[in-house]
Amino acid sequence: MFTNLIESDSHRKEFKRRSSFFLATVAAYAVILFAAGVASIYAYDAHLEAQTGDLEVLSWVPPVNRAPEVRPRNNEQVRRSAPTNAPVDRNARVQERTVAISTTADPTRTPDHIGITAPTVPPVTDSQFVITGRNVNPPDLGPRGNGGCVTCTGTDPVVRVEDNTPPPEQPPVKPPTQRLTSRVLISQAISLPQPVYPQLARQIHIGGAVAVQILVDEQGKVISAQAVSGHPTLTRAAREAALRARFTPTMLSGQAVKVQGVITYNFVLQ
Repeated sequence: MFTNLIESDSHRKEFKRRSSFFLATVAAYAVILFAAGVASIYAYDAHLEAQTGDLEVLSWVPPVNRAPEVRPRNNEQVRRSAPTNAPVDRNARVQERTVAISTTADPTRTPDHIGITAPTVPPVTDSQFVITGRNVNPPDLGPRGNGGCVTCTGTDPVVRVEDNTPPPEQPPVKPPTQRLTSRVLISQAISLPQPVYPQLARQIHIGGAVAVQILVDEQGKVISAQAVSGHPTLTRAAREAALRARFTPTMLSGQAVKVQGVITYNFVLQ
């Protein structure tokens, strides 16, 4: 039965020969593929020079042409109007001018030519005027050196606005919490309940003093109680008794304030 399981030496040699052939084939293919990959890298041409040289303009912004600066020629003069400082003639009915020149405040009329000096003739500030051989104003106009305003004094009007709003009321400053001694705090007590002796503490014979720090509000009510010393089995009962206590309000400069102090409870076994 087990004679067929015996492996002969001929089969072992055949297996070795097949394994060697397989390994040699795999190695040959690996070398060929590696050489082909290296050759493809060197043979690849990315055409970088074509990519950098071929540019396409997608949008074109025209250059901004600077407007040429207009300068007056040597023989040209900018004609500007001078303030209306013509003398007043009581016999004149309208403005009289040798040359009709508009004020610089009138944008509808432009000078005839450009110059660099202002004319000596006062400008016309009224719609009614005549061309004569003199430059005078009627009595009702007078000199207009403030842009044609007769009643102007040369200063701009100033409107003064007074703030009549009452200042906001300042909130009252609360005085700080006052700290009282235990004797003074007990003297102000209206109601000072005694704590209940804990049953567990009675069974294991635990007693002693428990100090409780309390905070009393302006109405004399205890709003906070915290045990600062004593046995843990007694502190809870002492704290509950301190929260039920009531005191008279403490006054400072006619104002009720919060007070802080310590109450000591002595737990004594009977």
